[in-house]
Order: sequence, then structure tokens, then C-alpha cells
Amino acid sequence: MNYIVAKFGGTSLANYQAMSRCADIVLASSKTRLVVVSASSGVTNLLVSLGAGKLSEQERVDAIEQIRTIQQAIIEQLSLSQTQLDHIETLLVKIDELSETAIKAQSESDKSLKSLNDEILSFGEQLSSLLFTQVLVERGEKVSWFDVREVMRTSSDFGKAQLDIDEIKSLVSAKLLPKLAQEVVVTQGFIGADAQGRTTTLGRGGSDYSAALLGEAVAAEQINIWTDVTGIFTTDPRITSQAYALEEISFNEAAEMATFGAKVLHPSTLIPAMRQNIPVFVGSSRDPSAGGTMVRNETQSKPVYRAIALRREQTLVTVTSMDMLHAPGFLARVFTILAKHNISIDLVTTSEVSVALTLDDTGFNSSGRSQLSEELIDELKQICQVKIEQNLALIALIGNAIDSSYGVGTRLFSTLHDVNVRMICQGASSHNLCFLVEEAQAIDVVSRLHQSMFKQNTQGAA
Repeated sequence: MNYIVAKFGGTSLANYQAMSRCADIVLASSKTRLVVVSASSGVTNLLVSLGAGKLSEQERVDAIEQIRTIQQAIIEQLSLSQTQLDHIETLLVKIDELSETAIKAQSESDKSLKSLNDEILSFGEQLSSLLFTQVLVERGEKVSWFDVREVMRTSSDFGKAQLDIDEIKSLVSAKLLPKLAQEVVVTQGFIGADAQGRTTTLGRGGSDYSAALLGEAVAAEQINIWTDVTGIFTTDPRITSQAYALEEISFNEAAEMATFGAKVLHPSTLIPAMRQNIPVFVGSSRDPSAGGTMVRNETQSKPVYRAIALRREQTLVTVTSMDMLHAPGFLARVFTILAKHNISIDLVTTSEVSVALTLDDTGFNSSGRSQLSEELIDELKQICQVKIEQNLALIALIGNAIDSSYGVGTRLFSTLHDVNVRMICQGASSHNLCFLVEEAQAIDVVSRLHQSMFKQNTQGAA
């Protein structure tokens, strides 16, 4: 049987009424056998603050009480057994204990703190998955709760763990796949475990990635991502009322959008789906009948301009050294240092003696710590001058054959004639043109670009 994997985000699980709508979606198709959930809306942010270990005692107590209140409002609508209630209480008590430990452990090693932080963060998905399982049980569905850490094998890079794809497939085949033939399985996104059984997380937004990895491992027919919007829009509809939902988009275009800031999909989500050519549907759990966006390998339409993505919290690092001038190996030294500190670079431009690099600071890891550690900067300064610029935003024009279509640059720069464009990258991909602007100007720039690039489009033509 070909299964559908359904993933529900935090807003879709915010309360009992929201969970009930998700249950309707699961029950609407007998093919939906694997359900992956995020933490209930608001819980992860509270857990991040608790895991950081920097709250006052009153702030810590208040945060835990807020988590308890969110869960209790759902519990009151369910008929949980005493065993189930005890299990949930055990998790809440554990959050309390570990958050105290996090405060006391500030002098410990960075890795120890990150490990503790990941364990704290995992409780959000554990709680929501337990409660949603019961929602389905009370609807008469044959369903079981499954701890994803049994199969989601990762590295020990706490906060942003790397996946062991082959091991995941093997474990899913042995432990999870047989269950799907018998019942609906509810499990967690975002979390995994290393070879020693220690809890890890995949980074903020990793629940989508989890769903795609599990979908790949069970050879799913389709992966459905249920969120609070009716699909993928031409741009964030909060920026401009002219934004509209796309009926379809290619994997390549969607990957560019996710990478460059579109919040509907996690940047890594599409990689497993692309590997196995599994269609990904994005729709609203609030209104599933409204349709959504289908992401697939090939689309019927291939417009030059498909969407505009915005990603805030960008850092521009410029390294300068006369050693670059006619001297081989300098770039290799720079990138070796960056790799040593596990830094991922987005955009790169070069001159004779300088290299400009952009770093994405949005949700870099689950703890929210900065990528630019003092150790990293000190190492770079040993070989070059370092200039750091923050409060920038990256804007990406997404489409098809942008690198070979006439008039793209003319329309772009005439629209932004009075904007200081800090950095431009084009040519590496036919699907995007990227540039940096001051973050304070970002919303205006996106709105103006959307008006210019999409003013003749209709939803059907997009």
C-alpha cells in the first residue's frame, strides 16, 4: 500500500479545536497512516527560553506554568486514563527539573549545554503527539504513539543534528513500517537521537524535514504539510495584499523559496522528497477544502517570475587580505576555518583582495546562539581583516530561466532605483536572483517588487 504522510505544524495543534480539525483530515483518507506533529503553538519558544538557562526563578516558573496551561486546556477535553495523565505529568516535571539544571550548568562545556537544551526542547513534540494520539483514539481510529527517536538516527551535533539516512531507512523498515499496515501511527517531528541514545534536535522548523525523511523511508505516495495558510504564496501575504497562493510549483523553485526565507516549508524538507520524486502538498488545516499548493518535479507552467522570498537577520562578513592578490590558497584557508566551526555560507562575491559572505542567523540552531563566535572571528583575524555588518535582509526573486531572460535586471533596478542594494548574486542558479538590503527597507522593497514583477499575472497563469 502507498501511504500518505501528514505533518501538522504548531498552529494546527494549538488547542483541542485545532487538533479536532487535524483529526478530520487524517480520517478523510485511509492512506494517511503516518502522522508527524510539531509542538503545540507557543510551547517551543517557551522551551527555548527554559533551555537557555538564563531566566530568573520567577520567569522560569512562569514559563513552565504557561506550558502546563496550554496542555491542560487540551487535556480537559479528553478522556485520558490515569496512566496517560501520569505520563504527561512526568514530562512536565522533567521540564521543571531540567530547566533548573540548565541554570546551574552555565559553567559547563558548550556541548553539555546543547545536549541538555535538546532534551528540554524535545518535550514539546512528546506532549503534543501524546495528546493528538488520544484525539484520534476518541474518534474511533486504530492508532498508536511512536517515539521517533527509535528510528531518527542522527549525529551528536546538538541543536542542528545531521541525519544518518541509511540508518534511518533501516530502522524505519524494521520498527515503523510494519505498524503502518495495521494502524495509524502518530510520531514527533524535529527530534531524533544519536548512536548513544541521547536526544538531539534538527534545528528550528525541523518537523517538516522529519516528515519528509520518514516519507522517503516508507516510500510514501505523497507528503502533506498542513499549516495555517492555504499553500505557498507568491510572497508573504502579510507584506502585500497582492500576494496569492500558487496552485503548483516545481521542486527547484520551492527549494529556492524555502532556502531564501519562505516560512511555509523548512529549507531541508524537499531534499528527501526530491530524491524519491514524492509530491509534497501544502495546505491549511483550518480550511482543507480551500486547496493548496502541489510541489512536484515538473509543472505545467514555468514563468520567469514565480515568487519573491524574504529572509531577515542576515549577516554580511567581508574578509580582506592582500594575500588574495595573485596568491593561490587564501580562499581555501578562509573556508577551512568556516568549516571547522560548522558555518554554512549562503551568498559569496569576490574582488581582487576581498570576499563577501552572507550568514543566515534565522533559527541557526535550536538554542538561538550566534554563529559568529569569538573563537571563529579570532581565527579569521589571524589571516585577514574582518568586517561584520548585521541588520540586513536577503531578498530572492524566484522563477525560471532568470539567468537567460532579457529585461530582468532592468525591471529590478528601475523598481529599486532609490534603494541601496548591498550585495547581488546571480548566475549560479537559473531559478533565483538574490540581493541584500537594509532590514528596515525590506518590506517596502518586497512590496514594490511584487507590484512590478507580478502586476500582469493572474493566479491561473502563475
